[in-house]
Amino acid sequence: MLTGFKNFIMKGNVVDLAVAVVIGTAFGAVVTALVNKVLMPFVAAIVGSPNFDSFAKVELNGNAIEFGVLLTAIVNFLLISAAIYFVVVMPMNLMIERRNRRLGVNQDVKEASAEDPQIALLTEIRDALKSRTP
Repeated sequence: MLTGFKNFIMKGNVVDLAVAVVIGTAFGAVVTALVNKVLMPFVAAIVGSPNFDSFAKVELNGNAIEFGVLLTAIVNFLLISAAIYFVVVMPMNLMIERRNRRLGVNQDVKEASAEDPQIALLTEIRDALKSRTP
């Protein structure tokens, strides 16, 4: 019983997943700090408030409908997405491109989208069957 558990835990994908969760959590703190302490103060300087929660409040039969909360969530999502793109994705793509150039690797789109050999084989079989049918 313990051997099975040990084998499960020692599988590469479980360890990789655990490392990804820990690093993702730590990186989440970095992105949160960037958005909350750098980008949102810019929004507050431009708009006058760090969030839009009080914007477009409507009372309907004693119930508050707060469109501003949705707007704040959308702005936060866009800011976090932009922060991840410009801080992580863009630099990683540049690093990969430079490394590939240095190593002489050509990442041509045509090579990446080459036809799968299994699909080519299935296509040949289909065509052969079609030609045999009277």
